[in-house]
Amino acid sequence: MNGFFITGTDTGVGKTIISSGLAAVLKENSIDVGVFKPLLSGTSPDDPDSDTNLLKRMSQTSLSHEEITPFAFKEPLAPYVAGKYEGKVVNIDDVLSHWNIIKRQHKFFIVEGAGGISVPLGENFLVSHLIKALQLPIIIVARPNLGTFNHTYLTVEYAKSLNMDIAGIVINGASENPDISEKTNPALFEELCDVPLLGITPKLEDITLDNIKKMINDHIDVLSLFKKWSN
Repeated sequence: MNGFFITGTDTGVGKTIISSGLAAVLKENSIDVGVFKPLLSGTSPDDPDSDTNLLKRMSQTSLSHEEITPFAFKEPLAPYVAGKYEGKVVNIDDVLSHWNIIKRQHKFFIVEGAGGISVPLGENFLVSHLIKALQLPIIIVARPNLGTFNHTYLTVEYAKSLNMDIAGIVINGASENPDISEKTNPALFEELCDVPLLGITPKLEDITLDNIKKMINDHIDVLSLFKKWSN
């Protein structure tokens, strides 16, 4: 299976914006793309404002909300904790069972995790375990400002320790008037993380489907990325 697993250095870094934008640009270029965000906390998949709904709309997949996100929890917590509140803990076999059903419906997939690479999804089940099971290269979404290097470097080193393929880093949410830390972080990433910097995307004030797609087209060379990592 060809695709990317989008993870982050933290929650709220813009994984869904980047994931949905990548899917939209691939679709725009006639690439058969699907999306999968297996676990969602804090809302239902069919909520108009949910991550699942944005992924579905941007990718134009025929997959249902429930197929894209088979496990959803009410509380805005790590899925393992949110699931325990509801008495339903998910294990990796549950997720892979759903993945095996949908993965043949598209030639390429954008898979989005929950929070960062070590977030617990179930008992003894982290996001990193799912990445290893799916065997997809990862794109790491990082924030742009002071303190982001530590989170990003630790994420990269952890991924390397597990022999994951790292497609690169996207710095998301750049300011119109960046301070000195935002200006210097990209070079620091490239120097010390030793993985490609795929792009620096601005903070979107007006989050619309067109604006997300334009942002990705303007700041990330999606087709080169696709060609490099497609079999």
